Amino acid sequence: MEKKLFTVQKRGETRALCWGIGMIVCAVMMSSVFGFTVVPKFLKSVWTEESVCTVVNSSFKEKVSCTYDTNAECDKSSYYPCLEVLVNVNFSQHIYMLYHTEETPEMNDQCSYIPKCEKNYTEVKMHVDIIQENFMKNQPFTCFYDPKGGQKSIILSRKFGLKLLISYFFWPASMFTVGLCIVIMVKISQYLAMVAVQSNKVIIR
Repeated sequence: MEKKLFTVQKRGETRALCWGIGMIVCAVMMSSVFGFTVVPKFLKSVWTEESVCTVVNSSFKEKVSCTYDTNAECDKSSYYPCLEVLVNVNFSQHIYMLYHTEETPEMNDQCSYIPKCEKNYTEVKMHVDIIQENFMKNQPFTCFYDPKGGQKSIILSRKFGLKLLISYFFWPASMFTVGLCIVIMVKISQYLAMVAVQSNKVIIR
């Protein structure tokens, strides 16, 4: 009876140990993936200082071509209105180009806001018109700039800020902590079981 109980306990410890190690490995792999994808974008985001922006001018440029997904073999081309918004920071005389996020100038540095590429240009134009109206109505508004002056542009919202970095690494860190606790508990249990066995041997002798 005691031998069967010991065998069941041994199997349970082995499974718990494998579960804990598996969680640790998964957490390390997830952290590595995020480290190679999210961290470089976070480090590249130099618009870290929060400020107040006021719109100086907003206008539309020529139609910009884009490609939308038709769920078919070939994608099709369409156009979107290029909204350009110029702002000043802290009511200064310097005028800067405003972008929606850090990714916007990489997609098109001539546009402040780039809508999702859709087939119906009229609907996209209506959506961008609302964005333009919101810029004009909600003034002044919070924006971000590069305190070192390397980037002569402003962004409306940080896509790769500290909050995003924390949210990405929260679950891997939690998984790693739980897995490590499981491994430690199993090792402590094994150690106590070994001490108990050695104590019984001493008593028998």
